[in-house]
Amino acid sequence: MAAMRLIAVGDNCLDVYLSKNSMAVGGNALNVAAQWHRQGCDARYFGVVGKDAEGDVIATAIEAIGLPGADLERRDGATAVTLLLEQDGDRRFLLEDLGVGRNYVPSPERYAALRRADWVHLGTNSSAELIERLIEDRIRFSIDVSTAHLSLDLKGVPLVFASGPDEPHVPVEPVIAALRDRGAARIVLTCGPRGAFFDDGAELVHVPAQAVDVVDTCGAGDSFIATFIVAHLLKGMDAGAAMRLATDAAARTCLHEGGFPQRLTAIPPWLLRKYADEISAAEG
Repeated sequence: MAAMRLIAVGDNCLDVYLSKNSMAVGGNALNVAAQWHRQGCDARYFGVVGKDAEGDVIATAIEAIGLPGADLERRDGATAVTLLLEQDGDRRFLLEDLGVGRNYVPSPERYAALRRADWVHLGTNSSAELIERLIEDRIRFSIDVSTAHLSLDLKGVPLVFASGPDEPHVPVEPVIAALRDRGAARIVLTCGPRGAFFDDGAELVHVPAQAVDVVDTCGAGDSFIATFIVAHLLKGMDAGAAMRLATDAAARTCLHEGGFPQRLTAIPPWLLRKYADEISAAEG
């Protein structure tokens, strides 16, 4: 496992749980890198934060995870912040500010490392320019488009993760067909309590979700992604078995707060003051 060179690129954020007066560090790409590291892989995370207090919080958390802190870039601008209200494990988003992470493209020396990686995963809201470069350079990679199924040209993308419908009566086939029409070669739909579906053009595989007493759903899909990539694409496990293993990982993530095990901290007064207008407007 340690020989597998895995790099997650893209989004990070400071998740601010207003209803619990706590905050956690997350983001799809960062969560995936953290889960890879926990699995014993040679994992790195390439992303960017602002030169602000929020960026300091994320930088500290990245080093606490055990990921190389030098891989994080600091640029002028705001760090990504998400304000949410949480109840019974479900989240309601009040604000999603992508900050300097929008359309992030790694520096030249970091991009050179992507060429040497065994697999690269791009987080949500990834740069179309970066996707084109990875395809052109024949780098093995995946991307999580979340619910933005129609936002990117997916022609040449080896593997696409997307959020699908969690209502049992809603068919997944039209969603998969739409992603395939945009060029996706292989598709994984994560559908919350409904489970997950994998389509490679030859068969559609479904694995149900595990029933657990949910503490927080944040990062469950990211744990699924990290585990599936290693099990299916790098270790050669068949899709069904890899999905079951990934579903187990997602279920375990639902048992703790945050996208990976971490100590949540109280929301500092300066952050509440900074976003006072947004909080007031969202809460009515």
